[in-house]
Order: sequence, then C-alpha cells, then structure tokens
Amino acid sequence: MIPDDFSVVIADWADDADREACRAVREQVFIVEQHVEDKDEWDEFDERSRHVLVRDAAGNPIGTGRLVPPSEEREGHPATPASIGRMAVLHDWRRREVGATIMNTLLEQARALAYPLLEMHAQTHAVPFYEHFGFVRDGEEYEECQIPHVNMRLELAPAEAPERPAPPERPEVHTVQIEFREQAARETLALIAAAKHSVYIYTRDLDPLLFDTEAALDALKRVGLSGRGAGVRIIIQDPQQPLRRGHRLIALAQRLTSVFSLRTPTQPEDLQYASAFVLNDTYGFYFRTLGTRFEGEVVNYAPGRHAQLLEYFKQVWERSETSEELRQLAL
Repeated sequence: MIPDDFSVVIADWADDADREACRAVREQVFIVEQHVEDKDEWDEFDERSRHVLVRDAAGNPIGTGRLVPPSEEREGHPATPASIGRMAVLHDWRRREVGATIMNTLLEQARALAYPLLEMHAQTHAVPFYEHFGFVRDGEEYEECQIPHVNMRLELAPAEAPERPAPPERPEVHTVQIEFREQAARETLALIAAAKHSVYIYTRDLDPLLFDTEAALDALKRVGLSGRGAGVRIIIQDPQQPLRRGHRLIALAQRLTSVFSLRTPTQPEDLQYASAFVLNDTYGFYFRTLGTRFEGEVVNYAPGRHAQLLEYFKQVWERSETSEELRQLAL
C-alpha cells in the first residue's frame, strides 16, 4: 500500500530549500538527539551525493538519506565503492515506513547507476533494519562519533536487460467532436482512464468542471501511483484562479509531490497560448482551440498529432517554473 501522508523526492543539494530541509532533519536527529559534533556531521561528500528527502502532507521535512558515489584511487587514498549514509527520520515518524521508503529509493538510484557494491557505516542498533534490505556485516564493531557502528556491505545484482515487448496492436481509432460540457467531462475521464503511467495537461485555470471531480481526481491519482516513473505533469497559465477556488487537484498534487508536478509559464508567448489540451501515454489527446471553451476534438490514438502536442508541452515545460502561489502552498 503506497502511503499518501508523506512524499519522497530526489533532493537537489544546490537548491537552498532542498538543502536546508535535509540539513534540518539531520541536525535534529544527529546533532540534537545523538550529540554528534557539527564538524563530524557536514562533509565534502554532501555536494556530490544524491539525497532523498521525505516531507509530510504539510510539506515539512521528516526524513533524509544520501547515496555517495564511488571514488577512484588517487595518491594516498584507495578507491572506495558507493555508500549509503546519513539515514535520518524524525522521532514522531519512526516505524511508519519512512525509513524503508528512503532506503528503497536510494537502492533504486544505486541500481539505476549500475553500482555493483554498496557500503555503509551502520549504527549498531539499526543493523537489523539494514539486514532486511540485504546488507551484511563486514568486520568488528567500532565507535564513530562516540556511537557504536559496524561496517555493512550489499552486492547489487546487475539489472537484467528488459525484454523487448512486442509492438502493441493498433487500436480502433475513434474521433469525437466535443460540443458541450458533459461530453467534455466524459471524454476527458476516458482519456485519463486509458493512460498507463503518464498524463500531461496544458490549461489556463485547471478547468474545474473537468479536473475537480471525484472521478477525475481518483483517475489521476491512479495514474500517478501506477508504478516507477509514473507521473502527472500540469502547466497552468493562471494558477491564482484554481487557488482561490480551492481546486482539489492542487491539494492532491501537494500531497503527492513525487508524482504530481505543476508549473506556470513565464514567457509571454506561452502565457498567451490560447489553446488547451490533455495527453495520455497511449497516444490519445483532447485538444481545444480555445482553452476557455469545451469545443474541441478527442482522438484515442493519433501518434503523429500526439507527438506534436507532446513536444510542444515539453518545450513549454522546460521554460516554465513553479509559481510563487503554488510554492507558498507547498511550504
């Protein structure tokens, strides 16, 4: 069961907000609770590590961990394998799967990077937790920062090459000309339901009659939680309107920040784009020439036109950013 009372992301140490969130958790756990000295907690590895950050439903940081890349041999220093460390969860969130979520995410990152071996300096009391993930002891117990530790290792099996799937059968193509609101809502829901792992939405005000319904919210949540790499990306030209209305899709996106992403255009030509559209990942789309009206065209399978719309969406996405209104709501 995927928890929805916290969310996990790969943090960007160069981003002030992400870095301070990770530091806040580590300071509370290691420096305040375990009396580790500042000079021993912060090191040069933070800048080149991959950090995992967990936030609660209100956006508060509650857990973190890092994956340190391997180093090559250099004068006076032997080569070292990749390592996992700085695993920290705030007291009130322990034994609630936060630590397991962090570890699973770090292991996914290590496998994606094809690291063959992971090491860890594990606090002795946490050894059973790490053994659950396959780590084994490597050596005798010792003290680090006046806390009992033991080295642990995990050999990662190389990822198997995925089987090349057979090309999907071409479905029967259906084209629907949308003329009224109920029809638009029905076809939008069908388009989302047909998605496997991804939905893309380009909208002026998040169209509450299409996306702020129980059925649409449930369908989008199903897509977002459908597996590794799943997600819903939304470009909103005017986020103030849905914020004022208390649009429930924004609230859902802020609870599940690892799978829902929202951005606002900054370029005048993108803000003035008059159309709106929805895409799924099975080559279906709903396109409205005027985004303020429901009239438009829905096609369940149109690879050519779908590719054009998706490419345009990606271009606008890259030059858009999270709006200040949405950023404040997430804090």
